[in-house]
Amino acid sequence: MARVSETSREFEPFPDGPIKRGSDAHKVLFCRTLLDTFDPYKPAVIDWPQLETEAKDRLVSLPIWDIAVQTEGRARLNVASYAAITADPLLRKAIELNAFEEGRHKLVLSNLVAAYGVTLAPEPEYVVRGDPEWAFMVTGYSECIDSFFAFGLFESAKRSGFFPAALVDTFEPVIQEEARHILFFVNWAAWHRRTMPFWRRPFFELKVLAVWLFLIWERIGIARDMGNGVQDNNFTVTGAKSVGDDIKVGELIDICLAENSRRMSSYDRRLLRPALVPALARLARRFIRS
Repeated sequence: MARVSETSREFEPFPDGPIKRGSDAHKVLFCRTLLDTFDPYKPAVIDWPQLETEAKDRLVSLPIWDIAVQTEGRARLNVASYAAITADPLLRKAIELNAFEEGRHKLVLSNLVAAYGVTLAPEPEYVVRGDPEWAFMVTGYSECIDSFFAFGLFESAKRSGFFPAALVDTFEPVIQEEARHILFFVNWAAWHRRTMPFWRRPFFELKVLAVWLFLIWERIGIARDMGNGVQDNNFTVTGAKSVGDDIKVGELIDICLAENSRRMSSYDRRLLRPALVPALARLARRFIRS
């Protein structure tokens, strides 16, 4: 799965043995993991498979493409804006790669919809106003939510045949890159809070809380807009409705949990894993019989 990036070899060697959260070894481990597992695929040369008419119609009918492209466009800019103010060379290199991959996801999605005849709405201007750290955290925590459910939805679509096998194989690198991104982000957050001055930590925790409240409020708006037929900025909600009308909620949660564990299992065990969304999903599952 992983391909080693030559660019990471100019930095500190990969750490051995136990690591302490917030240490230099921790930083090297999560940065080098992202850099060393870079896959240099090129969106422009992806050979999109020919689809049967029914499969193509199902793909085109998914009401996610406009906002999926726009979300990746915003994510690239949000991450790049934080890379620009990051002083540490290794950390900056890793965040720049993260931003590059977000932009590459946008190109993949744009090429996919072009290949299958989906017409996109005009894209908005992508801008970051205010605090780059806030923008980076909004993207990071949002991806922690969306990727968890996207893992399960992607697997559900694969099992049901909603996405043909050839298309699943072609799109797989994008899904796995999201796993790398959220792994990197949660380790960055843990390292960042441990390395900042003690007096800044309460303000950082308030910012984290504010980001989560913002994302919750955003998703309340998503649920409200869905009733009015508006495309939302969350593949999870719209994708579940489109891909899995027959799938039960409990079954979907089980698949999400299994896929999250599977995708994270290939990475160094010393790294932290995204924990909040899986924990909430397990809690919810206890009250769902289906």
